Amino acid sequence: MNVIDRNVIERPHLASSEMDLIFIEGFEGETVIGIDPDELHDRQPVRIDLWAGVPHSHACDTDRIGDTIDYGKVHAALESLLATHKMQLLEALAESVAQMLLVDFGAHWVRVSLAKPNKFANVKAVGVTIERTVRWP
Repeated sequence: MNVIDRNVIERPHLASSEMDLIFIEGFEGETVIGIDPDELHDRQPVRIDLWAGVPHSHACDTDRIGDTIDYGKVHAALESLLATHKMQLLEALAESVAQMLLVDFGAHWVRVSLAKPNKFANVKAVGVTIERTVRWP
């Protein structure tokens, strides 16, 4: 996976252009992630919600999947990432998902929410949400 220089990432200015937002809500998978010793060996559930912004999608006019971000390909990439990543923090995994969407799928803006359900007995979920935007030179 390619990496975008974090020095050229800033918050989006969505009002300045038309943006189509493609999303996957409620992706559920399992992966090994965490910093506690009991988390480092067994897979545990994670939930991912993501939004990927592209400038006014040509797919709106052409009705062709090749002119937009293919949900099926993103879904497969998420499954592959969860099976192979080596990160401990949700923040690092969320960054990997964001970079994948920006670099591999051509998104201009992304929001990624990643949650670990039932981390604590009295908490529904813990997690992180990040936003990234590509600023073109």
